[in-house]
Amino acid sequence: MKRVLASLLFFAAPVTGLADTLPRALTDDDFIPVSEAEARLGWLLFYDPILSGNRNISCASCHHPRFATSDGVSLTLGEGGIGLGPDRYADPDNIPERRLPRNATALFNLGARDLPALFHDGRIELDPTRKAGFRTPLEDDMATGFSGIVSAQTMFPVLSQDEMAGHYSENDISQAVRQGRITGKGGAWDIIARRVSGIPDYADDFLSVYPDLTSPEQIHFTDISNAIAAFMAFEWRSDDSAFDRHLRGEAVLTGSAAAGMELFFGDAGCGTCHSGPFLTDHSFHAMGVPQIGPGKVGRFERHSRDEGRFRVTADPADLFAFRTPPLRNVARTGPWGHDGAYSDLSVFLAAHVDPQRGSDGYDRAQAILPSLDGPDDFAVLDEPVEMAAVRSAAVDYRAEVSAQDRRDILAFLESLTDDAAIAGRLGVPDRVPSGLEVER
Repeated sequence: MKRVLASLLFFAAPVTGLADTLPRALTDDDFIPVSEAEARLGWLLFYDPILSGNRNISCASCHHPRFATSDGVSLTLGEGGIGLGPDRYADPDNIPERRLPRNATALFNLGARDLPALFHDGRIELDPTRKAGFRTPLEDDMATGFSGIVSAQTMFPVLSQDEMAGHYSENDISQAVRQGRITGKGGAWDIIARRVSGIPDYADDFLSVYPDLTSPEQIHFTDISNAIAAFMAFEWRSDDSAFDRHLRGEAVLTGSAAAGMELFFGDAGCGTCHSGPFLTDHSFHAMGVPQIGPGKVGRFERHSRDEGRFRVTADPADLFAFRTPPLRNVARTGPWGHDGAYSDLSVFLAAHVDPQRGSDGYDRAQAILPSLDGPDDFAVLDEPVEMAAVRSAAVDYRAEVSAQDRRDILAFLESLTDDAAIAGRLGVPDRVPSGLEVER
């Protein structure tokens, strides 16, 4: 009776003209099945600093439920940072060389079947012509054994000096990376696997979860990655926001949120790119977001720009283009933009509806940056030529959105919040098998 009443309410109060533009509701068929035992193993690994070179940073250090699976800052400090989120600071005995160049992405709905690419620039993406079924910046043979792109993306942070590996003089993993020894016996991934397999609780769990493994010595880095991928798919599935309930006909969005929904999928044009059931077209667009931080460049290049998708495709049409993010829980995952340039979602929205002019007069106080002596985080903003390049690449689009319209759209974005998904199914473990500290 309740579901019938909800359906009647849904059809009794439609938003004018939206019937053909709203996405369909998410269902179980949109997600891959996940073994809870595998997810529980990945849960412990996700929060365990054992995977980092210096045993001092975990996946959760930059992707924590306290900050809706991101980290609450524009650009964080990876290796050499202490603490979580805005409280993170540079270790005086191990000062980072630079902050990380891009904002930590949220991890919701990574168990989606329709997930063609990851990272802001899509540098790991499905490709049926490749041996593993996906393409990465690494050689094809290095992708063997990963369950998919969510698993494969874990290969990058553990190899990065700035993220988890540490400086080449500090530990065996970073030394192996520096020497180009990634795969094979004694390579960086093998060192990580041996660390994990040497812990009895982990060894027992792996042998239980993966029956094909008959001894701890057979545990590979790909097994670790596959377990972490299963955990992320299991933990942060998000499909029970107020908007999701509206799509299922269980409740109706009303008031400002309903008005914002009509604008979002109508005159404001947001739904053009934030389309489909996950509110993303899985494509890449240059939206003129101000460039802050060290940029995504070679360590010895002088400029600080981040050329986005162009670094993957070398196509000039992709300059400064970044992946359209899915929007579940977007109101909680700030700062926003590929580099977290905006800490106020309303300000970001005002700039976002006018990409070629939106960054004019950018307020640098919008950036939330843990203190780090030395770097000029706003070098690009002080270079007219660089600013002109970003502006000229931005899509030529402008929506007339009033202050009230923005408030309504923000109310709609709030309706995408799924508090249970943010908390996760398993939460933060009290301890991990390595005995190392869990960041809470």
